Amino acid sequence: MPRKNYTPGDFEFAVKRSRTGLGLFTKQDIPRGAVVIEYIGKTLTAEEYAATNSKYLFELGPKKTIDGAPRWNTARYINHSCAPNCTIDVHNRRAYIRARRAITAGEELSYNYGKEYFEAYINGGCRCLKCQPLDGPKGVKSTIQVKAKKGQ
Repeated sequence: MPRKNYTPGDFEFAVKRSRTGLGLFTKQDIPRGAVVIEYIGKTLTAEEYAATNSKYLFELGPKKTIDGAPRWNTARYINHSCAPNCTIDVHNRRAYIRARRAITAGEELSYNYGKEYFEAYINGGCRCLKCQPLDGPKGVKSTIQVKAKKGQ
């Protein structure tokens, strides 16, 4: 079995308005199986973890949680979906977002946040395209242009 690659591709993204706030959209096609981006942030101490109210926490093991709240963590803009185009791949206590299928330029990136997050933070029901297939937000405009750096 071949080894998986854990180096994020050199993809360009745009942060735009989506139906749930800001979302991360790809500016180019991403092939199935590609590592899209790494979810990065500050590693929290046990005391910081107990005191935080951040919605951007990512548990990478029993004693490692990162807070991805800083805006330099481009992956923080990836929204939840019950039918996601990405998945999380934890390797060596690091979180990578990998394409579950081929993703076309202009698509919003998404992964399933999981039941615990959903119950704690997503009030009023899920608004993803699978759960509420609407026409989508009107007047979508790019608000931030970003390019992921290798190793991010």
